[in-house]
This record gives sequence, structure tokens and C-alpha cells, in this order.
Amino acid sequence: MKKLARAALVLITLALMGWSASAQTTHAYPDRPITIVVAYPAGGDTDVLARIFAEKLSARLGKPVVVDNRAGASGVIGSTFVAKAAPDGHTLLLAPNTFSIAQLVLKTGTGGGYDVLNGFTPIIKAGTTSLFLVTGSGTGAKSFNDLMATAAARQIGYASPGNGSPMHILGEMVNKATGARFEHVPYKGVAPAVNDVVGGHVAMTYITLGSVAPYLSSGKLVNLAVADPQRSPLAPQVPTFQELGYKDVVVTAWYGLFGPKGMPTEVVKLLNEQLNEILKMPDVVARMATLGTVPVGGAPQTLGQTNAADHERFGRIIKDLGIRAD
Repeated sequence: MKKLARAALVLITLALMGWSASAQTTHAYPDRPITIVVAYPAGGDTDVLARIFAEKLSARLGKPVVVDNRAGASGVIGSTFVAKAAPDGHTLLLAPNTFSIAQLVLKTGTGGGYDVLNGFTPIIKAGTTSLFLVTGSGTGAKSFNDLMATAAARQIGYASPGNGSPMHILGEMVNKATGARFEHVPYKGVAPAVNDVVGGHVAMTYITLGSVAPYLSSGKLVNLAVADPQRSPLAPQVPTFQELGYKDVVVTAWYGLFGPKGMPTEVVKLLNEQLNEILKMPDVVARMATLGTVPVGGAPQTLGQTNAADHERFGRIIKDLGIRAD
């Protein structure tokens, strides 16, 4: 009996030691500042969203959370940096859905590389943002059918933030579905593309709502269609492409928080729980709405499933349409 008692005592002690070590690991995180990498320049939607999350996470976790902009190669440089970081939860990546498709359109070897499906730890799907077709008021178009009539009479172009961007992919999907030949006019970023549509140099663009909201309010731009499965709650008056008769024209953009592969489960759980709470805060919801973004949240696997589905679907679309980046 004494031997059994001693054995039981040893097992209990080992179990408690294991629990204590696990608890200490969770309690110790974070033990230094957390960095959220944004693989794009400062000032864009992803950057603004990262700074909202950084502010809230810092207050809740009691450690500084800083945003590090590592732009280049359609996000590949920043994403690769995070993929190679220590998987301790102190280096994270906030990425738009370009993350899933960038390497599908870039030339081999551009800016490094990362394993889209297996090289990261999904943490949370932060939000979704709709892609809209907007036109300058100078075209006179009040509906998508008006724009199609204009295109039948003369060649018109669409601006995008660059070759291989989700907006470029959407533009070519619309061309294929409608039979129109809206000419692609690529720019280096959202701002110059929008400016030239507002200025009347290009007829239209595919864009997120936050990038054009002031121009829509002033009447300088007109919102004609959205590429979501359902109408956006942020612009419920705008019809979907599906409603217009083009059932395959669906491109919903999203933002996700990832970490390097192999992050501790308890750290992922902590970050996921904190961000789910942050995404419910009224001020965060309001600030995200100014970017045209709707909070999502949920379990880490929701982001993993979305990423995998987009990578597979857009891989087929990109190959079919022959889309390449610069």
C-alpha cells in the first residue's frame, strides 16, 4: 500500500508540475512588446485596422503592441518575415486576403516566399470588406446597365491598385462574365487609382468602401455594384453582381491575424479570446465601419478554412484568366 501511495503521490506531483508550467507559460505571455506586421505601407486600410487592434490589445494585455510596416512584393516580404519569426506570439501578421493569392500572381522568386496553407498559425478572422464597382460622375452612369451601354459605344477603362490585386482579379471576372472589355489601368496603390477616377481620367474602379466614402457622399463617384453574395449592410442600396445576372462574380475581401507556424495553443487561445471581445466593442465596430469593414471573429479555424478556400478558388481563377502581377 505504501508503494502505491508513493506512486500516486509522484503522479500527482508530476501532474501539478505540468499544470504549473502550462499556467506559467500562459501567464507569462506576453513578456515583452508584441509586433503586428503589416506587409503594406502606412496609411492603408490594413495598417489602420492593425493600429486599432494594437491599441486595444495593449490595454488588455498590459504590454506595448506596435505596428511594423514591411511593404513590398504585394505583401510577400512582410508575410515571409513573420513566417520565419519565433512562434512565441510576439510577432504577428495582420493580412488582407491578398495573403492567399499574392504568390499565385507574382513571378517566381519575387520577394521571398511562404507556405500559404501550412506556414502560419491562424488566430482570428477579423473582418470582411466588400469590393464595389464605382464610376466617376462624369460618365453619367446611374446603374451598371448604363455603364455597359457606355462601354458598348466606346472603350472605357477601370483603375486598380496594381496588377494581380484582388481588384484586378475582380475586374477580369466582370469582363469574362459580361463579355465587356473594360480596359485594365493599373496604378501603384489605391489612392492614385481613386484620384484618377474622381478626376475623370479613368471611367471606373473596383474598390473598398472606406477608400471612396467621401467621394460617394459628395456625388463625385457613383456606386453601381458590389461583389458580395448579399448586399452589404454598409451600402444596402447597391445591388450585387448576382442580382444583376452575373452569378459567378463574387469576391469578398477579408482581414486575418496570423502568427508563425507552431504557436503555443494557449497563446492562440488567449489572443483569439481577446480579439473576439475587441471586435464587439462599439467604438471598434464604428471605426471599422469607416473602413467599410464588418467585424467577423470566431474560432481560429474559421480563418484557416477561409484562407484555404480562397487559395484554391483564386488559384483556378487566376490561371483561367491568365493574370500576372508586375
